Amino acid sequence: MLETSARLLRLLSLLQAHREWSGAALADRLGVTPRTVRRDVDRLRELGYPVNASPGTGGGYQLGVGAELPPLLLDDEEAVAVAVGLRTAAGQGIEGIGETSVRALAKLEQVLPHRLRRRVSALNTFTVPMLRTPRAQLDASVLTDLANACRDSEQLRFDYQDHGGATTRRVVEPHRLVCTERRWYLVAWDVNRRDWRTFRADRITPKPPHGPRFTPRTPPADDLAAYVSKGVSTRTYAAQAVIRLHTSAEEAGRIIGPSDGVLEAVDETHCLLRTGAASLDVLVIHVMLMGVDFEVIEPQELTERIRTARDRLSRALASAG
Repeated sequence: MLETSARLLRLLSLLQAHREWSGAALADRLGVTPRTVRRDVDRLRELGYPVNASPGTGGGYQLGVGAELPPLLLDDEEAVAVAVGLRTAAGQGIEGIGETSVRALAKLEQVLPHRLRRRVSALNTFTVPMLRTPRAQLDASVLTDLANACRDSEQLRFDYQDHGGATTRRVVEPHRLVCTERRWYLVAWDVNRRDWRTFRADRITPKPPHGPRFTPRTPPADDLAAYVSKGVSTRTYAAQAVIRLHTSAEEAGRIIGPSDGVLEAVDETHCLLRTGAASLDVLVIHVMLMGVDFEVIEPQELTERIRTARDRLSRALASAG
């Protein structure tokens, strides 16, 4: 009996790890006959695991999707990764996900072997997350709704609140969700404006029913993360600038987030920053606080504002001395 139970667990692990197995391959892995494999598959079905079988020489066994979520088998590395991911998700800005992640984590840690619990505990205890506090809570059901519409290529209707608080009704063809450390964005083709748009997910209120289905368009860029980064950090602002930083793009990326600007490597010791702000004066503060030597490529007006700020600081220091 113990041998049979262990073999069933091994069979389940194999089915979860690979999309499809032939009967002969499973029999070889388990060291049994194909007939025993068929009996074991029937036992898994009795336990609620939907194992699909396709006949013929090219057929095989595949773990399908059932009406209920059956128990999962995870190896050591997968269990640690899931535990760490759940703990990280508990601190993110998706409404309802934090509490749900804590409950799931409690269930997982309850059954983790001692050796794995120690690894997860050590990683969490001696790691200090440097995550910014989300500015707005996002309803998890909204995020799921957006993701489903992207997956199904289904037109989406929603009310959208802009930066000034005005609300407009939008009909879009959703393409992808892009997430930063603080926010989620929807990249979509705006049907009425006939152009690509980026929408903050926390400002979206879905208005079903959605549809009809559409044929996906060619996306506005190959790198959607860079596309969204440029949109939220540069295109939407009245004042825009190109700054040459005297440091590598890799080093600059440690202090400049995707929502702060777009970085472009020049060589091993220099990179370009394309960024924006509400005004040139705000841009002066922005570039000064980066703590990196720089030179303004454009606009020339920004250089003049920096000179004005330099003179003001010089007078303040002279009067203080």
